Amino acid sequence: MNGPPWHDKLVWPAAPLPAWQDHTARQGDERPHNPPAPTARPPADPKGHWFPLAVCMLLAAAALVLNGYVTNVGGETQAPPPSTDSPTPELEKVRRGGPVLNITAKGPASARLPARTIALTFDDGPDPAWTPQVLDMLKKYGAKATFFTVGSKVAQYPDLARRIVAEGHELGNHTYSHADLAALPAWRLKLELSLTQRALAGATGLHTTLARPPYSSTPAAISGPQWAGMKALAAEGYLVTLTDLDTKDWSRPGTANIVASSLPARGRGAVVMMHDSGGDRRQTVEAVGAVLRELNGKGYRAVTVTKALGMPSAHQPAGGAERFAGSALNLAQRASEAFAGVLAWVLLAAGALTVGRLGFFAVLAWVHAARNRGGRRRKGRAPVWSAPPPVTVIVPAYNEAAGIQATVRSLVETTYQGPLEILVVDDGSTDGTAELAQALGLPGVRVIRRPNGGKPAALNTGIAQAAHELLVMVDGDTVFEPATIGHLVRQLADPTVGAVSGNTKVGNRRGMIGRWQHIEYVIGFNLDRRAFELLDCMATVPGAIGAFRRSALVALGGVSAETLAEDTDLTMALCRAGWRVVYEEKALAWTEAPTSLGQLWKQRYRWCYGTVQAMWKHRRAVLEPGPFGRRCLGYLALFQVLLPLLAPVVDLMAIYNTVLGDPLPVVAVWAGFVVVQALTGWYALRLDGERASALWVLPLQQFVYRQLMYLVVIQSLATALLGVRLRWHTVRREGTFSDSGPAAPAPHGIDGAERFADAR
Repeated sequence: MNGPPWHDKLVWPAAPLPAWQDHTARQGDERPHNPPAPTARPPADPKGHWFPLAVCMLLAAAALVLNGYVTNVGGETQAPPPSTDSPTPELEKVRRGGPVLNITAKGPASARLPARTIALTFDDGPDPAWTPQVLDMLKKYGAKATFFTVGSKVAQYPDLARRIVAEGHELGNHTYSHADLAALPAWRLKLELSLTQRALAGATGLHTTLARPPYSSTPAAISGPQWAGMKALAAEGYLVTLTDLDTKDWSRPGTANIVASSLPARGRGAVVMMHDSGGDRRQTVEAVGAVLRELNGKGYRAVTVTKALGMPSAHQPAGGAERFAGSALNLAQRASEAFAGVLAWVLLAAGALTVGRLGFFAVLAWVHAARNRGGRRRKGRAPVWSAPPPVTVIVPAYNEAAGIQATVRSLVETTYQGPLEILVVDDGSTDGTAELAQALGLPGVRVIRRPNGGKPAALNTGIAQAAHELLVMVDGDTVFEPATIGHLVRQLADPTVGAVSGNTKVGNRRGMIGRWQHIEYVIGFNLDRRAFELLDCMATVPGAIGAFRRSALVALGGVSAETLAEDTDLTMALCRAGWRVVYEEKALAWTEAPTSLGQLWKQRYRWCYGTVQAMWKHRRAVLEPGPFGRRCLGYLALFQVLLPLLAPVVDLMAIYNTVLGDPLPVVAVWAGFVVVQALTGWYALRLDGERASALWVLPLQQFVYRQLMYLVVIQSLATALLGVRLRWHTVRREGTFSDSGPAAPAPHGIDGAERFADAR
């Protein structure tokens, strides 16, 4: 390594700093400085937001459950199966009786309609398309009818229920979700009836004493299970109404056939069953007019069921509490329907955006890789240095004893031929980081000690002390490949380039968490950053590996301490100042990733919170000329903030559909996304020279890891909105690259990198 000889083996204090620099460093004091004792307890992470989040999730779950319950609504889709059981004497008597059943403890009694009296009944409504047409036809002929309504449809269309009552017709209970009473447990049967009564009370202020079981027909068709359900209806105080003439209009047999099935023989009275919902009811509407015309000519009267039997009206006024509860139920159902509908479109859009993003970024990555193979960048062929320029490497370090020596060694062992100085800026470490760096005694290395002030202050100290224009910044837990510095500096030969992002790779990928992060890093660097360069919207030059022009940083006032993501903040500031920021895939750095969920949470929480801060700080960039603000901030807001906020609901819907619905669509969608991710992941691994076998953990990434990532976003947004300020801190290091750590020293070269990956 070539470098100024007077830098060798010296430990330097922080020198006087420029105006933009932190002023807490003590000139001439070479002792390590511990952080000053806090005068007040630092604010803790916000906790209370988890309660409203849980409430929101419960409300969303309730809305989905209610909507799922309601969507079970259906019309008559099949004829009731013929009874094959051995009837009891009681059931035999019912089968021979009339269509209106009064079932008491003493036994069932039935009634038939008097001669020349017809009770038209309509099931499964109200329906916004067909119920009004049926009502218009009844009004035209001065007829009254009985509507056996489905409670969920009453809640959905309360105006139609009110119109039915206002025009003198009668309402009956047809359950809330058109459930087959013969197959329901007792609690569900009571719930179906009760919910329908509440829906009626909320819509019309009335209750009803009439009920008709779904999938029923004439008394002769009653099966044993159906009879048990009817007795349960009677126990709830209902008058069970079946039919004399089942038109089977649900099968759309033709208007003439419906009319023929509706006409009683020889002047008899009859209860006629039709449907005003559940499908195309055009034939039914036409048949109603034809039946009424013909029966009017024969002296028939068309009245409600209770009117035909000379009974009091089935309508009973509901109490105030029942009306309020019913109105709340109806409102909740309509809200749940709207929520589910909007959510379905939102999730469809989110899925399309996610898949589209992956495909678009893969194409851009291919373009970027193709240009690099030809030695070209977006602005034309990249210039070259006439001679290797001098470079200063800055290593900010706070309690990095586990890896600082490996980091410094990897920098000293570089193949870069230009003058090089290495500044290790110890930010008040308490674990002997500075002593370990100094003990190496390597040429060209200076150790600068300063009181604890945070990573931006440490970086600014290094910038102020740097002897050269070109700066390379590397974290204290990261090791460089020998050729990395040269690859970074090569891009700075272009005078329009203000910063270069290198390619960070996970060194400790042995466990499941490490493997997940390995895939994430490879995709993030070899797809995202390639695309960001081409789109001129690079959001972050990572602290682990980046190269900068010192003059550009000084012009910005140094590294800002206003956000916790100083690397993102700095990159955005450079882009807004007109500098290009590019990606160099050959500049490899190996970093130690968190090995536990707790450490991973701590790291990503800080990253995400700092990114939100940086987005807010640079929000005015969307109004500035150039594509950076709109592209970068728009991308981050959509894919890093908004879509993760929707992720909990996605999981909730997946669980709900899997447990209570058909799991196959959920599995198919999940498998489709995994396939798309695997294809893009395979391409990213291929671009990075990594083996595709790492993708076997990708399906498992959807569990635990994915949830952790979106919970981090929620926590970060809550922290930002509540004004809680986080402090710079490091995660626990295991010394992956140290001689005594769990891994071998840093690799050398691309082939060595692959061997290093295999060793893990």
